[in-house]
Amino acid sequence: MPTWGIACAAAALGSAGAQDAPREADTIVVTANRLGEPLSGTPAAVSVLGRDDVALISPRAPAELLNRVPGVHVQAGSGRESLVSIRSPVLTGGAGAGSFLYLTDGVPLRAPGFANVNGLFDAPLPFAERVEVVRGPGDVAYGSNALHGAVNVLTPAPGSRAGRARVTAGSFDRYEALLEGGNGAARGGLSWLSDAGYRAESGALQLHGYGAARVGGALVRLSAHHLEQETAGFVQGEDAYRVDGLRRSNPDPEAFRDARHVLLSAEVPVSSGAWSGTLTPYARWTDTDFRLHFLPGDALEENDHASLGVQSTLERSFGGTVVTAGLDVDATRGSLREFQDAPTVFSFVQGLHYDYEVDAVEAAPFVRARRQLDDQLSVQAGVRATLTRYDYDNDAPGDTVVGRFRRPESRTDDFSVVTAKLAATYDLGTNGVAYASLARGARPPQTTDLYRVQAGQDPAGIEPETLDAVELGWRRSSARGQVSLTGFAMRKRHYFFRDADGLNVTDGETTHLGLEAEGQLALTDALSLRGAGTVARHDYAFTRVGQEGRELITDGNEVDTAPTTLATAQLVWTPTEAVTAEAAWTHVGAYFLDAANTAEYPGHDLLDLRAAWTTGPVTVLGIVRNVTDERYARRADLAFGSERYFPGEERAFEVAVQAAF
Repeated sequence: MPTWGIACAAAALGSAGAQDAPREADTIVVTANRLGEPLSGTPAAVSVLGRDDVALISPRAPAELLNRVPGVHVQAGSGRESLVSIRSPVLTGGAGAGSFLYLTDGVPLRAPGFANVNGLFDAPLPFAERVEVVRGPGDVAYGSNALHGAVNVLTPAPGSRAGRARVTAGSFDRYEALLEGGNGAARGGLSWLSDAGYRAESGALQLHGYGAARVGGALVRLSAHHLEQETAGFVQGEDAYRVDGLRRSNPDPEAFRDARHVLLSAEVPVSSGAWSGTLTPYARWTDTDFRLHFLPGDALEENDHASLGVQSTLERSFGGTVVTAGLDVDATRGSLREFQDAPTVFSFVQGLHYDYEVDAVEAAPFVRARRQLDDQLSVQAGVRATLTRYDYDNDAPGDTVVGRFRRPESRTDDFSVVTAKLAATYDLGTNGVAYASLARGARPPQTTDLYRVQAGQDPAGIEPETLDAVELGWRRSSARGQVSLTGFAMRKRHYFFRDADGLNVTDGETTHLGLEAEGQLALTDALSLRGAGTVARHDYAFTRVGQEGRELITDGNEVDTAPTTLATAQLVWTPTEAVTAEAAWTHVGAYFLDAANTAEYPGHDLLDLRAAWTTGPVTVLGIVRNVTDERYARRADLAFGSERYFPGEERAFEVAVQAAF
């Protein structure tokens, strides 16, 4: 287990002398509070994946990159989709969409209330300068959807890097091309991916682009994403992911997803008297059409939304107290239409299911005070109020029940939530830094939670989710490496989720308890060990009496799709500056497929090999994924009485050639 390796690293670091213990001040993270601060003084669990990590991993999907972070488990779909967990089970539907905040350069990729469970595919990962992952409720600088954590993909600024051109070819007719360059005033890039798909009729065309330009004193940024994908559905049956005749089949060849996304923002430095900070206006647009192949009836969903908003963050000092304050405002218009062409299947009826528009406005002021009490102890406290209003306009026959679908009458809903954080850091000198925090995260319901309801449900009965968390952490660095340990305990109330029978549960409660570790240790001048490990328990804290067709949920049961153990380890060899080789191990522990804990996926272990060689401006990268040709499932669950899986890919090869200019 990597936790064993990290414990060894901690022991080695603990024995290092004071002269070998440089501070972490050079590692500046911005996601925790927007304005940037040294990681050593941040009372939150933040992991950073740099540009070199992205280049060596060459991730085909966000899962390959983000799963190296403790407490994170991303399940890649049979396409470009993914489902995420950050200190949580792998969440789906509105819970999966609204529990994690995905950002590009600090701006949310989706509007509050309109999140997408697959929202990570909009992020410009091919161009990431670094990726910051905040685990658990973070600073009050972020509100809606930052319930379990946040992922911020940061792109290069003008003049920060040389240009590059890269071409990639791999197994399953997977080809990619990337071009990026610029100067001190502007920079941009475009990536193109053509993927025939591991499984039948699951090809994809994906384009990512970004741009950044300095205009006066402002930094203007643009990111865009275009996806045309044929999606592969679940294979069904006991251990179906192990059956070679099924693994590469596609029982839903008609499934597809087309998505478009644009985000434009400007970072404007502002000051007024002793206050200084940043004003960030932005505009966003997204449009998606996809076949709901995972539900009987295979309905077609068409959704879109467009937003205008602004983020503001100002800071000043009052004596020894630093105060940060801001106001975020987002105005969005979105729509959703769902229609089933296929004949009626059970309660999934043929015809129109939903057709509505929502005008949403969210305003969220926040303030935080931080004070250094002495040379060792720093404390901070912050609070954020989020006010949300949805104006829902039903364009279908109103207040009717069609099969399992209910269409509420047009209505207006208002929500107000307050989140807060109290934290402290203590400098232990050569022994590192310890921190503690007590935080509440919260989010209003997603618009789909409220207006895409089922028979017998009333939007008026759905409450905002809250997550209360206590966290203790320690981190240390030395000339030989870094190590961090974090323990957390959390309770979530008003949990809204969809069970294995596709029925909504509107007032669940769960508990989350875990220990995370990550570290890096230089074994020799040429050999280093990196790793991350998580041991966690995610339980239901309520009981739902079973009804016909519904699974039983019992207080104390483990939440489904919540591995108790997660681990990664990478042995990295750099015999010269021109050569880097890596053996990477990934472990996913066993987890239950259903809330009743009646079926289980046994987990899996994967081994990948990577090697990069640079000569002059040219770098050649070779990758072998799943070296042992393991038969595993990317995702496993139980729905409508059947085990179903997204099979993982067999052994695969990839070669990339990059030229810098």
